[in-house]
Amino acid sequence: MTPSRPYLVRAINEWILDNGMTPYLLVNADRSGVEVPRQYVENGRIVLNIDPVAVEGLRIDNDYIEFNARFQGTPWHIVIPMPAVMAIYARENGQGMMFSEDEYDGPTPPEGPEPEPGGGGRSSRPALKVVK
Repeated sequence: MTPSRPYLVRAINEWILDNGMTPYLLVNADRSGVEVPRQYVENGRIVLNIDPVAVEGLRIDNDYIEFNARFQGTPWHIVIPMPAVMAIYARENGQGMMFSEDEYDGPTPPEGPEPEPGGGGRSSRPALKVVK
């Protein structure tokens, strides 16, 4: 399956805005592909305000978050690969969601015992059937 992070970021951003609060992103600025003003990075992380009044052209797709913003009057085009997003939360009360850093580090091996060769016996996977 595709990672859930982009869908959750979009949904939580909308939820925060619907409640009249300010969405902030916590970003791992050391991840490959992150384009942010480095002078505002502390301990490899940067917090970004993505409220519509603070940014222009916000685009959150499945791979990147992009927008234009000003830092002390200097315009910047910000690019954040989705794996670099560590959290999205409301500035006013801290409510939001943190994300696991390993979601994008490759597939997770299936848990549980290996199936026996030959396949005899029931599968542990759930099955759906059409009921009329």
